[in-house]
Amino acid sequence: MTQDDLAAQLLHLHAAGLSKGAPVAPQIQTASMFHLPGEPDESPYYGRVDNATWVALEATLAHLEAAPCLCFPSGMGAISAALLASLRAGDQILLPSDGYYATRVLADRFLATLGIEIETRPTAQFDQGGFDGFRLVFVETPSNPGLDLCDIAATAQAVHAAGGLMVVDNTTMTPYGQRPLDLGADIVVASDTKAPNGHSDLLMGHVATRDPVLFEAVKDWRKLSGAIPGPFEAWLTLRGLETLELRLSRMVASAEVIAERLAEHPAVSDLRYPGLSNHPARRQMANSGFLISLTLADAARAERFINDCPMLQPATSFGGVHSSAERRARWGDAVAPGSLRLSVGIEPLESLWAAIADALPAR
Repeated sequence: MTQDDLAAQLLHLHAAGLSKGAPVAPQIQTASMFHLPGEPDESPYYGRVDNATWVALEATLAHLEAAPCLCFPSGMGAISAALLASLRAGDQILLPSDGYYATRVLADRFLATLGIEIETRPTAQFDQGGFDGFRLVFVETPSNPGLDLCDIAATAQAVHAAGGLMVVDNTTMTPYGQRPLDLGADIVVASDTKAPNGHSDLLMGHVATRDPVLFEAVKDWRKLSGAIPGPFEAWLTLRGLETLELRLSRMVASAEVIAERLAEHPAVSDLRYPGLSNHPARRQMANSGFLISLTLADAARAERFINDCPMLQPATSFGGVHSSAERRARWGDAVAPGSLRLSVGIEPLESLWAAIADALPAR
C-alpha cells in the first residue's frame, strides 16, 4: 500500500462501520462503569479495561502500523510497558547511549533494581560488539537528539540470530516516514504526543507488534498497572492523526530546504539531517523527517538564537504545527553546549527561514 493510499483510507476508517444516522466523528466515551447484568462475558465491564474512544484510536494506529496497537498515556508509558512486559530478572538489554535520555533513566533507576543488566552503545556504532546474550535490544533511529542512523533490517536480523527481541522507538519518523515492523522489528513504540497529535496539547503513546504473545503481555501489563490513556486525549489524538500526512508533507519539505541553507551558514557547525546523510540506513526512510540538529559556537549564542527568533517556540518537545527548538545539553545529553534540536513546523517556508536567518549570529 502506498503512503497516499494509507493516508486516504485513514480518513474513512470510522465511517466504514457506521449505521444510518450515526455521527461521522468518533465519540468521546467517559464511562468508568458499564451495564453488566448477569455473568461477565466479552462485553465492556470497567473503564480501566475498556473504552470505545481508545478502541477507535488503536484501530487508526493499527491501520498506520499494519499491526495491532495499544495506547498509553505517554510515550514513556508505551516504552515502560514494552520493556516491563518483556523482561525478567537476569535479562540483559542494550540501549542507545545517545537516544532519548528518559529511556536510560528508566533503565538505570528501575530496571536495574529488578535484576536486569543494562548496556549502552552509540547509535552510529550500534552493531559493533554483536548481540549475543541480550534478551532485548532497543533501537532509536534517527536518534534523539543527534539524528544518527542505524540499519533496522540488518540489526533485527543480527538480534534475532542471537536469540533476542528488538524494540524500535519510531517517534522521530512516524509510520509515514519509517516502518520498523516491516523491517523486522518485534515491537514499535512511539510518542504520539509529538507529530501524530501535532498540536502540543496532550500526551499519548502507543505500542505496536505483530507477535500475539507480546501483544497480550503488553495488554495485560496495561490492564494491571492502570497505565491507560484518557478518552478526551484519545479523541484529540484521533483528530490529529487525520491531518498527520498533510502536516508532515509541509514539515519535511521545509526541513529539507532549511537544512541545506543551514549547512552553508558560517555560524552553524555539525549540521545533521538525514536528508543530507549518505548512511546506508537512509534507504529505510520514506522521507528525511522534520528534525534538524545543529551546533552554534556556545550556549549563550544558542539560547539567544532561540529566544530572538519569533517563529521558534522554546520547548522540550517537538513535532508540533509551530517550529520549536531547544538546547539539549541543558538536560544532560552528551552534546556540545551550543547544540540545538530544531523541529520544523508548518509555517510557510520563506517566512520561517527569514526569521531563522535573521536570528542566527553572523558567525
